[in-house]
Amino acid sequence: MACASLSGYTLLSAQPTCSRSRTNHMVSKPLDSSFNGHRFPVLVKSRASTTLAPRRVPLISPICAKVGKGDVPPNFTLKNQDGKNVSLSQFKGKPIVVYFYPADETPGCTKEACAFRDSYEKFKKAGAEVVGISADDPDSHKAFAKKYKLPFTLLSDDGNKVRKDWGVPSDLFGTLPGRQTYVLDKKGKVQLVYNNQFQPEKHIDETLKVLSSI
Repeated sequence: MACASLSGYTLLSAQPTCSRSRTNHMVSKPLDSSFNGHRFPVLVKSRASTTLAPRRVPLISPICAKVGKGDVPPNFTLKNQDGKNVSLSQFKGKPIVVYFYPADETPGCTKEACAFRDSYEKFKKAGAEVVGISADDPDSHKAFAKKYKLPFTLLSDDGNKVRKDWGVPSDLFGTLPGRQTYVLDKKGKVQLVYNNQFQPEKHIDETLKVLSSI
């Protein structure tokens, strides 16, 4: 990875490196930090005698959703936690909250699912349905829903096809499927696209705000 200097600091790769320069000085091992299980580079003080082997820095793709506010998303038919086919089109005529999440039983996804569960009466009062989508299979969804007493539909997006069709981005580090929520009105048009990977409970607050105004 090529190193960039900034005010006497050198950006070091998160991958440990240790080698000798021609001036017989050891290269310090780069430090790394972590956030939600992700490792990323940090800045450490550089010395004039330190040399680093060049390394290529991978670029992170920008977040860019295909389905935006005012759009009518592509229809889909997926299996729910009971193995039955469910189509987006069958919800037309009522608001629907469609939230994409990374995986069953992960800490953030469990918090999000339980937050939707705890506010489910508010969604029903607004006349809205709630549907969660991930790549987990129906059996995984069934166990997840049973364990946490989830009263709404979970759909299995095998191969992340719907996620790709809707343009749901990966998270900031590009290592996990993104956490993105859509609110569709009675006509099937998107009224909200909300992305927040690390504060899953906020998806519920934002969707309820929109539902109260449509």
